Amino acid sequence: MRRLLTASSIILLLLLNTLTLIGPLLLIALLKLAAPNRRLRALFSRGVMWVAETWAEIDKLIFAWLTPTVWDIRGGAGLRSDRSYLVVSNHQSWVDIPALVQAFNRKTPYFKFFLKQELIWVPFLGLAFWALDYPFMKRYSKAYLARHPHMQGKDLEITKAACERFKDLPVTVVNYLEGTRCTPAKQAQQGSPYQHLLKPKAGGVAFTLAALGPQLDALLDVTVVYPGNRAPGFWALLSGQLEKVIVDIRTLELDPTLWSGDYEGDAQFRQFVQGWVSALWADKDARISELKRQL
Repeated sequence: MRRLLTASSIILLLLLNTLTLIGPLLLIALLKLAAPNRRLRALFSRGVMWVAETWAEIDKLIFAWLTPTVWDIRGGAGLRSDRSYLVVSNHQSWVDIPALVQAFNRKTPYFKFFLKQELIWVPFLGLAFWALDYPFMKRYSKAYLARHPHMQGKDLEITKAACERFKDLPVTVVNYLEGTRCTPAKQAQQGSPYQHLLKPKAGGVAFTLAALGPQLDALLDVTVVYPGNRAPGFWALLSGQLEKVIVDIRTLELDPTLWSGDYEGDAQFRQFVQGWVSALWADKDARISELKRQL
């Protein structure tokens, strides 16, 4: 009963926070849409980000007030809201998103994800994603490209076009290289060589680097670790059952070589990027083992 009461209280407060702030957010977004020049659009974009950061900060207060969860944030010294970052993180649970909010809200620019184009039609959320300038992507499968070779490279063009709006403001772009939440069943299905991770997909981060590389100031290598052998569901956080979360942040320099080639058309360059991703993932797998021993 206590867990149900805690979760119900949090859901109600989160909903009230969202309904209160989504109006101002959408109003500023509409003003941005009607703005006659880039300078005004950038100003309204800052306003939208301020509302989103306020929403996130209130959410943090709600969880701090009603749950016992300890957010153990490690690293990240010197982060700045006037710099642009690429965040690469492991992905295990819906709790990963609040973990990023705890670690980065009002320390870096408000983070953005590349989203599937279909999500723009989700009620309320689609409008909020649009207002926040989340880039909506239309990715083409290998099978589709084999049938329509003239579409080769179009997904990269869409990525670059979506990133054009980030040129006037600093940005934090989040990329989950695994592409989905890691579970033991998915690891077994993949034949993953990692103890704690799925195989990484280099294509998504290669596209992001090709579109934004020169604008990015650093890579934030984020490792999220939970107690126990299984990642908690979102209910565990809402109901106050999650005791501790470690969010480990390493700030790394980005090698300009990573965006200097053609990932799709140059096999040697593709192998180079994939090797960089594999080394990053091997280090992360070992890091997770080390952090779990500390819980």
